[in-house]
Amino acid sequence: MTNNDNGEAVTGFLQNLPGAVSKLKNRLQRNYEQAYPGLRDLIRIILDEEEAKAWDLSFPHLFLPDLVEAHIAQLGLEPVRYENLFAPVRVAAEQNHQLTPAYVDC
Repeated sequence: MTNNDNGEAVTGFLQNLPGAVSKLKNRLQRNYEQAYPGLRDLIRIILDEEEAKAWDLSFPHLFLPDLVEAHIAQLGLEPVRYENLFAPVRVAAEQNHQLTPAYVDC
């Protein structure tokens, strides 16, 4: 590979990088919205903040997912577990403070 070929490859990479980061950011937005429903605005703010930090690094498209994940972890958010979302809740009769009907055989 000649120096000219290297220069063209670098130029192509730098031209495609903003589009790649934008697509990545959109994909991260969708994924985190599924994990944290109702927090769309917060997720967008986090993505914007971490994207700005990622652009200060050599390869923003590689660092952005980890930066976002660390920010979410720092907030202590727990993702929704869809498998448990509609699971029946079992509460003992003495815990729910409701009367338990009695069966009487007359």
